[in-house]
Amino acid sequence: MLKIASLAIVLLVGAGFAYVRLAPVNAEKFHVDPETAKDPSVRGYVFVRDGADITPPSFDMTRADLAAKVEAVILATPRTVKLAGDLATGHASYVTRSGLWGFPDIASVKITDAGEGASKLVLLSRQIYGIEDLGVNKARVENWLQALAS
Repeated sequence: MLKIASLAIVLLVGAGFAYVRLAPVNAEKFHVDPETAKDPSVRGYVFVRDGADITPPSFDMTRADLAAKVEAVILATPRTVKLAGDLATGHASYVTRSGLWGFPDIASVKITDAGEGASKLVLLSRQIYGIEDLGVNKARVENWLQALAS
C-alpha cells in the first residue's frame, strides 16, 4: 500500500511539473497594457508606473531607441522569449521561465513619450501560478532597470 501511495505522489508531482513546464501561455490573457492593467494587490506583481511600486524612469532618448535597448536587455535574460506585441510600435510582453521547474513569469512593457525627446518605461511583471514569487519578479525588474541606466 505504501508503495502505491508513493508511486501516486511521484506521478502527481511529475504531472504537475510537466504541466507547468509545457503548458502554453495564453497571449490574449497575459499581453496587457501595463499603464491600464488592474492591480490585483497580490504579492509577485511589480508595477513600474506612476503611483506604483517603482516610479517609471525617464530616458533621454527617442521611443524607438529606448524600445530597442529595453528589448535587448530583456531578451538577454536567460530563458526569456517574446510572447506578443512589438515594443517599437506599442507594447510587448515577454515570458521568463524559472530554471528548475519552468514556472512562467510575464513582463508587459510599454514605452511612452516623456516630452522633449525623452521616453518613459512602463512595466508590469507577474507570475502566472501561485500567490508568492519570493521577490523574483521585483529583483528581475530592478536588474533590468540597472542595466538600462548604465
